Amino acid sequence: MADKQISLPAKLINGGIAGLIGVTCVFPIDLAKTRLQNQQNGQRMYTSLSDCLIKTIRSEGYFGMYRGAAVNLTLVTPEKAIKLAANDFFRHHLSKDGKKLTLMKEMLAGCGAGTCQVIVTTPMEMLKIQLQDAGRIAAQKKLMAAQAQLSSSPAAGAAEPAVETRTTATQITRELLRSKGIAGLYKGLGATLLRDVPFSIVYFPLFANLNKLGQKDPNVKAPFYVSFLSGCVAGSTAAVAVNPCDVIKTRLQSLQRGVNEDTYSGILDCTKKIWQKEGPTAFFKGAYCRALVIAPLFGIAQVVYFIGIAEFLLDMLPKPRA
Repeated sequence: MADKQISLPAKLINGGIAGLIGVTCVFPIDLAKTRLQNQQNGQRMYTSLSDCLIKTIRSEGYFGMYRGAAVNLTLVTPEKAIKLAANDFFRHHLSKDGKKLTLMKEMLAGCGAGTCQVIVTTPMEMLKIQLQDAGRIAAQKKLMAAQAQLSSSPAAGAAEPAVETRTTATQITRELLRSKGIAGLYKGLGATLLRDVPFSIVYFPLFANLNKLGQKDPNVKAPFYVSFLSGCVAGSTAAVAVNPCDVIKTRLQSLQRGVNEDTYSGILDCTKKIWQKEGPTAFFKGAYCRALVIAPLFGIAQVVYFIGIAEFLLDMLPKPRA
């Protein structure tokens, strides 16, 4: 039913509602994913998803799991709206006389959708990652200070505990614009394209074909649970497939580094250093977290999109008189 024509306002509203609901549900797991991916061999703060969330709650409180959520909630509406609407747009223009799209054309439509969404995705991810990873870096500095205090002479006196200075997305944006211009917000654009375009190429055709399995009639929508499960399976599969690109993107977009952590000059340099110093398994850090984030996120997105909440809301608006 992805080929069914829906008005552009309805597509944008559906995509926005889907993104808001999805992000609210899975953001803590996304925060854990970012912190696990940014850990390099050496000073490791977290051993697993549950360990990361427990330590985050202990050191930063319950709402510490939602650091950076405001950025996502603000920008996820246009991001998801662009992604879903662009896919439908390309599918419509690639179809001829209502004929079924070939797999190659479905992949091409997904490629177009992934390319369009990075306009919003790159700055959103850039800001979100700084806020999500700030707690890990602060905790690492506190641990290092405590270790240094224990190893120092008692006569030296107790060192003052490090106090974390919390920055906001607005402050980060102003600093990036002041120092690097608009290009500062688009740091990691290449890596974001490298992640999102293949993701969409895998996700959209896989979802469309899985969803069709639940349709008893081509002219009748699949049940909502079929759309949800199809979105979950397609989303988690695509997420794991492109996780190496997500690790590279996360590392490149991180402005602050922990103690003794590498810096990178670009995609190739990042790939080389991760492979040499951390091994190939490092490219799948946070893969299960990402699958847990993307599965319900896109499952919810497709349910909202295919149920068509926006059409219901738009129908409630007063119609202009003839």
